[in-house]
Amino acid sequence: MRDYRIIDADCHVLEPKHIWDTYLPSKFRDDAPRLVKDEAGGDAWQFNDGRPPMKIGLVTTAGQSYEDMKWSGNTYESIRQSCFEAKARLEDMDFDGIDAEFLYPSQRTMYYYMHNKDTEFHRSGIQAYNNFMMDEFCAADPERLFHLAQMPNLGVDEAIAEMERCKVKGVRGVIISAWPAGGDQLTNEDDRFFAAAAEMGLPVSIHINIQRSRTTTGALEGHAAIGNMALAGMLNFPPIMAELITSGLFDRVPNAFICGVEVDIGWIPTALEQLDNFYWRNRTHTGLTIRGLPSDYFHRHFMCTFLSDHVGIRNRYDVGVRNMAWSTDFPHHGCDWPYSRKVIGELFQNVPQDEKELIICGNVKRIYGLDQ
Repeated sequence: MRDYRIIDADCHVLEPKHIWDTYLPSKFRDDAPRLVKDEAGGDAWQFNDGRPPMKIGLVTTAGQSYEDMKWSGNTYESIRQSCFEAKARLEDMDFDGIDAEFLYPSQRTMYYYMHNKDTEFHRSGIQAYNNFMMDEFCAADPERLFHLAQMPNLGVDEAIAEMERCKVKGVRGVIISAWPAGGDQLTNEDDRFFAAAAEMGLPVSIHINIQRSRTTTGALEGHAAIGNMALAGMLNFPPIMAELITSGLFDRVPNAFICGVEVDIGWIPTALEQLDNFYWRNRTHTGLTIRGLPSDYFHRHFMCTFLSDHVGIRNRYDVGVRNMAWSTDFPHHGCDWPYSRKVIGELFQNVPQDEKELIICGNVKRIYGLDQ
């Protein structure tokens, strides 16, 4: 393997124009997302679910100034080709000083397939995306581009089957967007999925949120969108983390490992303090029988990714130096391409070199087996 120094723990790929014509079975093409124009002449993906088109603007802003960022008006021709083309991505990684990337799917697109009532269409759409990433995009350089395989929401057996299929193709981790058994709450039935992932050595990622039947996927606009964008990770992920811990999952599946993706880290010390506090006060009447403190499980079973979190870095010993990983979110509007080395220099100005190396590279190497 390569000599990794800076690894991006969370970034994305915009679906290329040809993805569904190439990778989705022909009988589903009429229901596949299709390209349309937004109100400003930009490109957008139209889903057949009655929702407004999925504009590509804020998920393709790499290299733009803050003042130029907007949802509408971006086209596949005007954005950086590295948003969707592997060769260009590798060139932009070189320019930015990034040795490797861990790549997550667009959850907006994944939800379209996962919310469809046609089981075969659901399965085929998820597999089409995974195949594009494994067979085309990451194949451009399998030692630098790592796909996190999307799991379907069709029950535990289907999720395990897709995980096994993708493991054979070389993936090093998976992402779930719903609890594997399909319920609104984590249950013991979900254990089989986490146990299978642990046996295969695959960390399980959760990108900000878990979809439930009561979850809305409508996009906020205007002033309301700022708070949603800024606070999504720290509002949505802490209850998910607490549910995983208090369910007893890690007592039953001691090798399970969870990545909280794009959730930031500054909130973690306070959250762990309060989880421990309320555990002691309420464990008896709630029937909570986990073997350790909630904070103990976090430090053994979780890693969380962040973009720019000075508070989290200052409090890294309370978060856990081995429980965090830096990322860019490229090419979304949170990224600072091509200034990643500048961002790292500012974030880690007073951090010992060995701790810095763990957070920008070593922790990711360890959990995904790149150091073996």
